[in-house]
Amino acid sequence: MKRRYLESFRDWASTAGMITRRHSSRWSIYGATYLLVGACVLPNPSLAEDIAWLQISDGIRVSVWRAEVQCPVVPRMLVVDLDPERTKFSIHYYAHEGLPEPPKIDEWQKRTGHHVVFNAGLFRENFAYLGLLYKDGRPLGSRRHPSWQGLFVAEPSDSGLRKARVLDLESEVFDEGRPPYREAAQALMLLDRTGKVRVRETGKYAYQTIVAETTAGHILLFKSLGVARLYDIGQCFKDVLPAVRQAMAMDGGSSSEVRILESLWHKDKDTEDRASWKGLFAGGTGSHIPLPTVIGVSPRQ
Repeated sequence: MKRRYLESFRDWASTAGMITRRHSSRWSIYGATYLLVGACVLPNPSLAEDIAWLQISDGIRVSVWRAEVQCPVVPRMLVVDLDPERTKFSIHYYAHEGLPEPPKIDEWQKRTGHHVVFNAGLFRENFAYLGLLYKDGRPLGSRRHPSWQGLFVAEPSDSGLRKARVLDLESEVFDEGRPPYREAAQALMLLDRTGKVRVRETGKYAYQTIVAETTAGHILLFKSLGVARLYDIGQCFKDVLPAVRQAMAMDGGSSSEVRILESLWHKDKDTEDRASWKGLFAGGTGSHIPLPTVIGVSPRQ
């Protein structure tokens, strides 16, 4: 029986200008001094300051970020901090692996054994991927999407490149004939390095999966625990997560999935409302649909 899993990003993509804010053109010496002192004693509103990390494996930390404390319109989010120097990324597409139909997220994890598995970008009703998709340096039959400018890449062919990146195809080059990375998945650009939120403010509310690159070269994986607009998440990242260099949005809605291997949990933690972190990262919220394409993360050998 055919099911309709495509969740369109057409209403979200935008080339609208960056939101600007008004600032006073002049400051009194007293106001400037007061702000300087305040900056020294108040906590910096950044992810590193506000998050309580739990190390579950070499190069993998997890947490539940209370985004609503600093961004009232953004729900809590699962966060995974991945160090590409210690973790390896792999693209998996069901047809390439000879499967008759797409597995669900838990089936993908059992099949691949990855420590972390999350959903990639959008797909058609026939499960064909929308946008560039590369595995082991070879394209998996899909073409570049003309509007979506986000590209997650990993495992470079040149040792001088970072092991994983979020590329902005509007300003960065990806040579399809000689791909500089062996793994790649295209989706929607959310926040670029200039601080521009690259989606419309009028987007729809849905569960979201976000992949971000930090200034330190880590990959941050976010999954919202409630519905939210991509624009609000992008604006929140811009306002309170200065470590995020740029970010892209994978597929959302019922396709939004992040799963952590159960055996990695040597200890568990609870949220303020007694929800188990282990349960949340095991997909304990919502229903699960088949996913034709996922990205897996495992330790480097």
